[in-house]
Amino acid sequence: MSAFVVTGTDTGIGKTIFSAALTGALHAHYWKPVQAGLDDGADRDHVASLSGVPADQVLPEAYRLNTPCSPHRAAELDGVVIDLAQLALPAVRPLVVEGAGGALVPVTRSTTYADVFAWWNLPVVVVARTALGTINHSLLTFEALRSRGVPIHGVAFVGEGNEDSEATICAMGNVKRLGRLPMLARLDRESLAAAFAENFRVGDFV
Repeated sequence: MSAFVVTGTDTGIGKTIFSAALTGALHAHYWKPVQAGLDDGADRDHVASLSGVPADQVLPEAYRLNTPCSPHRAAELDGVVIDLAQLALPAVRPLVVEGAGGALVPVTRSTTYADVFAWWNLPVVVVARTALGTINHSLLTFEALRSRGVPIHGVAFVGEGNEDSEATICAMGNVKRLGRLPMLARLDRESLAAAFAENFRVGDFV
C-alpha cells in the first residue's frame, strides 16, 4: 500500500492543502509528526476538515509545540526535547506524512527533516510554488534530498500556472511532474477534491 512523505521548497506554499488532497484521494492516514505553531489551529485539524477521511485516520502528532518556528527552536521554547525515536513511522497504510517547512528545516540542533526522510526511506513528493524564485528553491531541495539518498517521487506545483518554470524544474531536476493544484476561490472539501481529480492522476501515487 502507498506511503509518501510530503515536503516543500519553503513554508506557507500550500503543502498542507496538497497533503489534505492527497490524503483524501488515497483514502489514506495522515500524520504530521511535529506541529510547531497552534495559533491558527494544527495542520491535522485542517487536513481532517478538508480530506474527508474518517477522524481516526488523522493521527495525533508525536510533538505538538506552541511557537510557529522551526521545530528545534519551538521545542526549546516549550522546554521539550525531541526524541527522534518518537518519529518512527506508524505502521498504517496508506499513509501521507507531512514535514514542516522545507527539507532542511531542523528537527533538532543536529538533524534536519531530510535526515529523517532518509531514515524513513519513503518516496518524497516535493511541493513547489510557481512564483518567482521557485526554480532555485526546487533544484536546491532536490539536491539536498538526493545527497542523502532520499527517493523523490515527483514534484507537485501549487499556484497559477507557469509552464516554463514548471518544465524547467522537471527537466533540470530530472523529476516527474505530478500536476499543479491551482489557487481555489473557495477552499472546502468538495472544491479541493475536484481540483485534485482534475489536475492529478491518482494512479501516479499507487
